[in-house]
Amino acid sequence: MRAPYGLNILDNCLICPIREEHLFCNLSLPALQKLNEIKSTAIYPKSTVLFIEGQLPRGVFLLCAGKAKLSASSRDGKTVILKISGPGDVLGLNAVISNRPYEVTAEMLEPGQANFIARDALLQFLREHGEVALRVVEQLSRNYYSAYEEIRTLALTSSPSEKFAKLLLAWSAEAVHPADPLHMKNTLTHEEIAEMIGTTRETVSRLFSEFKKNQLLQVKGSTLIIRNKTALEKMAHS
Repeated sequence: MRAPYGLNILDNCLICPIREEHLFCNLSLPALQKLNEIKSTAIYPKSTVLFIEGQLPRGVFLLCAGKAKLSASSRDGKTVILKISGPGDVLGLNAVISNRPYEVTAEMLEPGQANFIARDALLQFLREHGEVALRVVEQLSRNYYSAYEEIRTLALTSSPSEKFAKLLLAWSAEAVHPADPLHMKNTLTHEEIAEMIGTTRETVSRLFSEFKKNQLLQVKGSTLIIRNKTALEKMAHS
């Protein structure tokens, strides 16, 4: 079904063409049928806030299309972006399983689709389908290690250039087109990139200039091209 923003609504998990190794993909037929019954589908415009840090967990969002940023803020208003989520990611899972407030704010970076599953329905779903419960345990474990690496990067990496190099390499590893991982689409502003690596917008602008001058990075519109991956790797592990 064609929706606003040029998106195709994927409203039936049984015939979804996206069958990658994500948390709620490639399930057994009974589990997939149950998932189709308990989720509700919606299209969200850019800048839509799915949930807010500190809000009681009402359910999870299965991102089917588009990207969302997960961020946390301090009392003085400082914000850090912890992750950019893409299709297949399940947002709010940690909070829903632990029954603690959402630890981050989830905001759409671009128009997209997300399927919502209420907390009570999700917990019952996990009780009835052990295969899905095991996948959730594995996902929570990966979330833990991802958070650990984020803390290491922010706390133990003193150089903004080292943090920026690590970010570019991480984007390359997650490239949509694995055959050409050195070409990446960037939809983030310099302010948002600064929030990801714990620095200022001015510093990010300076880093872009330095990396381009040193032939490490090329920028063509919204496309970033890594020119010297080996040099970036040395910088990231200095």
